[in-house]
Amino acid sequence: MLLSRMAFCYGEEKNPPIPCSKGRKAAKFEEHIGLLLSIKGCAREKDLEKGTRIYTEIVKKGLLKKNISVGNTLVHMYTKCGSLVKAQRVFDELPVRNVVSWTALIAGYAKYGLGKVSVKCFEEMQYEGLLPNEVTFVCTLKACGSIGAVEKGNEIHSEIVKEGILGESDLLGTALVDMYAKCGAIEDARKVFDNLHDPSLVLWTALISGYAENGHGDEALKCYEHMQHKGLVPDAVTFSCILKACGSIGASEKAKEIHAEILRGGLLGKDIILGNALMDMYGKFHAVLKVQEVFDQHHLRDAVTWNILISGYCQQGHGIEALSCFARMQCEAFPPDAVTFSCILKACGNLCATQKGKEIHSMIEIGVSQMNSMVGSALVEMYAKCGELVKAEQVFDGLPARDVVSWNALISEFCEQGHGEKALSYFKKMQDEGVSPDAVTLLCTLKASSSIGAGERGKEIHSEIVRGGFLVGDTTLGTALVDMYAKCGLIQRAKEVFDQIQVRNVVTWNALITGYAQLGEHSSVHGIFKEMIREGIEPTLVTFMVVLTACSSSGLVTEGQMYFEFMTTRYGIFPNPEHYTCMINLFGCSGHFDKLVELIKQMPLTDHLPAWFALLSACQKWGNVELARLAFEHAVRLDEKSAWPYVCMDNIYRTAGMLEDIEKLETLRIGNQYTQGTEQLMNCPQFLAL
Repeated sequence: MLLSRMAFCYGEEKNPPIPCSKGRKAAKFEEHIGLLLSIKGCAREKDLEKGTRIYTEIVKKGLLKKNISVGNTLVHMYTKCGSLVKAQRVFDELPVRNVVSWTALIAGYAKYGLGKVSVKCFEEMQYEGLLPNEVTFVCTLKACGSIGAVEKGNEIHSEIVKEGILGESDLLGTALVDMYAKCGAIEDARKVFDNLHDPSLVLWTALISGYAENGHGDEALKCYEHMQHKGLVPDAVTFSCILKACGSIGASEKAKEIHAEILRGGLLGKDIILGNALMDMYGKFHAVLKVQEVFDQHHLRDAVTWNILISGYCQQGHGIEALSCFARMQCEAFPPDAVTFSCILKACGNLCATQKGKEIHSMIEIGVSQMNSMVGSALVEMYAKCGELVKAEQVFDGLPARDVVSWNALISEFCEQGHGEKALSYFKKMQDEGVSPDAVTLLCTLKASSSIGAGERGKEIHSEIVRGGFLVGDTTLGTALVDMYAKCGLIQRAKEVFDQIQVRNVVTWNALITGYAQLGEHSSVHGIFKEMIREGIEPTLVTFMVVLTACSSSGLVTEGQMYFEFMTTRYGIFPNPEHYTCMINLFGCSGHFDKLVELIKQMPLTDHLPAWFALLSACQKWGNVELARLAFEHAVRLDEKSAWPYVCMDNIYRTAGMLEDIEKLETLRIGNQYTQGTEQLMNCPQFLAL
């Protein structure tokens, strides 16, 4: 973006003055000038058809081998029109090639993302003994940046310094800053910048962009402020770069200030890239309404504009709005691209809108060129989320090329829908086809191993994680390993992995605590909880749920009550209905009905059915009729068709010898018109024996 804004030609020779003579020689010269101007016009208009006709005429007249300017202009025209094969053909036909010829070709390859070819051309030019000019250096540096060839970029930097031309214009300085930044060598980019005298807006923008692209948003903002202190006024490109920096570090307030500056400068409706950058920035803040607002304000739109809006709605779970935007996009004759299809398929999957998903699939099949890996993966995911697993497999099998993203889409969905064996089988196929897994693949397979208790398979995946170096600095994978081993009953292996993780978060601790709790090792649960607190890790709702369950299973009333109180008094965590249910079990099993009554009075919600079931069970155990009646009333109100409350009350009344109440209960049951299934349950010997 930065280099494209630099208005420079590709070293085209200036047209020499037309001689005053009106002879034959002058006429031919005028003809050549006319051809040159025509070719340049084709380049400007990107009229490949006309340019090719002129080329044919030139070849017939033999001008290609007589006039190097004509040949160079033809190479430049073909590169501008995107016909690199023809540009190379004309270049190869030139009897003599100068720096302009090479520069035109180097620039063409660099422009269309063929950086390696561009750099190779630069080296061949030097091998032929030709010295590059400023424009040659700029184009080659752009190529180096596109392929991350920092060492080659360093060599070119040294050549530029040796030639003593670095300080002559901003062109080379900007190209160097941009190259180093794109190669991730942001410190080198800064050194180049600092050694340049009185940098222009273009140079400042290049540096700001470099910091933003490399995840140094704070430094980008500092540069932006420093630039303004120098009296430089940002343009649309500068604003686009700094908005990206704001989005990357979550600087929402600063972003609002910049938005206001853009509006004051009247730039929003004049530059489509700026408008898109502003929308994208608000999208990163999950402010979809602001994205919509900016969309409505600037009327310059392209496919990227629509994609940002649709993606914003998708990310926030507003699938219906995303589909509505997609329909509007089509009505306004904007053809969807791969990004559009991927986003809208995700919306269909989240909504389980199978039919709409199939319609979009048909659209993709019509435009076969749109079926890339990203779209294919989105299709697989959409069908799987809609429950069409067979169709998902069919789409996957029909993909022309399957990369790790495609495999992950299928494996993850099988895993999410509880088909652990299937997920692992596809992981095996993926390996057999020579596709290397990434962190996402390994996370899914660990989850699949956990779901089916495949500890041995989990060990194999663990070995693969270690071999690939994925575990270093990755807390998420480490936590998944702890969770997998714990759920497979291999708690010692879980503890070994836990001890090896350098940075452990609360999720990691919860995984280990849960593992010990599931194995009934409640003393270890309390010990690990205390260790976690000592390390300064704040517990969560999940943590307390596990600890309270352990207390309930062990009958540790005092400890459970202490943990329950700590939730609010020490950590500011308000218990949810599951925590109250756990405490009801704890007090109920221990016969502490006074504490039960106080607890029930504190419950913020009385519509949590498991809590009343737990209370009924406790009352059945201890024969507490009055409290059982309270629990029964709530349970029946919440679920009229459940037989369990009637079974419990029937057993409680029988134990207490309250035969009249049994008859009343039966009358109430029949009056509520319960199903034959309920009647069968009520008469079931196993229930009557309770």
